[in-house]
Amino acid sequence: MIGLSSLLETTTTFGDRLRYSATSKGQRTGTHAGHGPVIAWNITKTCNLHCKHCYANSEAKKYEGELSTEEALHVIDQFAEQKVPVILFSGGEPLIRPDIFELAERAIEHGIRVTFSTNGTLIDKEKAKRLKDLGISYVGISLDGMKETHDAFRQKEGAFDLALRGIRNCLEIGQKVGLRFTMNKHNIDELPDIFRLIEEENIPRICFYHLVYAGRGGVEDDISHSQTREALDYIIENIQRFHELGQPREILTVDNHADAIYLYLKTKETNPELAERIWEKMQRNGGNRSGIAICNVDNLGNVHPDQFSQQIHLGNLREQTFEEIWNSEHPILAGLRNRKDKIHGRCSSCQYFSVCNGNFRPRAQGFYGDYWASDPQCYLTDQEIGLIQHV
Repeated sequence: MIGLSSLLETTTTFGDRLRYSATSKGQRTGTHAGHGPVIAWNITKTCNLHCKHCYANSEAKKYEGELSTEEALHVIDQFAEQKVPVILFSGGEPLIRPDIFELAERAIEHGIRVTFSTNGTLIDKEKAKRLKDLGISYVGISLDGMKETHDAFRQKEGAFDLALRGIRNCLEIGQKVGLRFTMNKHNIDELPDIFRLIEEENIPRICFYHLVYAGRGGVEDDISHSQTREALDYIIENIQRFHELGQPREILTVDNHADAIYLYLKTKETNPELAERIWEKMQRNGGNRSGIAICNVDNLGNVHPDQFSQQIHLGNLREQTFEEIWNSEHPILAGLRNRKDKIHGRCSSCQYFSVCNGNFRPRAQGFYGDYWASDPQCYLTDQEIGLIQHV
């Protein structure tokens, strides 16, 4: 995640302190000194929707072999031993799982920050209150456009209204909630509508995801490099607009570390002092941290470098402890923790490799069939990244 509003110094949050901590720099097995990674946990694969871009290929059916309550509680205890700072419960749809609140409660008892990634359709007033009473730190609700577009994506009429109801139910009782919007060619023109929505509903946070070519998300659905740049310009303009209005919003982009470099280059032209502070934070963070500060666990207990790398199995929590898996000499983990010699192509010669770390590996895999190829969605020009000298 790239905290654009944090880099522009309009917001500061817990997540930003993890991303840009002074002790984050050079870490290889966690977010910052003395801590493990953030865990994105697909706690179930079952979902009540059938989204066109679902990386998990979830269906509205029961999946055999999912971790039992007892097994999941034991895994949470292991995460606590490794000082995991955050667990993000995802799916499928995590709120479908009957024991989800019991699992969340165990994590919170250990002092682990708990967040949810949900389609929001199941958050009635009772569930919103349960989330708030438990002490859930954040609920991210996916909204990929306005009513017609969102319902088409989710392949269910009324999905937009139910998601918006979930957002409103959380806001009403003070449960922190925000939007998750995956940018693609079917919804990119609705960015102005999304910004109007977060202003009208007073939604405090939004994450703009770049499309990853995994599961049902295909290359053919992605936007062009020029569209990506235009979208970033628009997002940055709105961060500044909210700040000037005295209504700052936490605004992030996800899965493309070219965004931080793009912001740095833009800011350097207008505010060199702020650009220098942005650069400092980028150096602490080090770019993409899959397999370093981010880890994924799926519904069967398999461990992956991130939630989009489901084809890469680092180990299974029924057979090994989390410590054994995460601190192993698995060749993919070793490669992710020292990428400079592994990644080839355009990325390998980029002058910003130290603050991007080769960007997002699953997108290279999805586009080229090569996990160590350059990220095809780096939209920075050859001149911007130093491959062509300025004339």
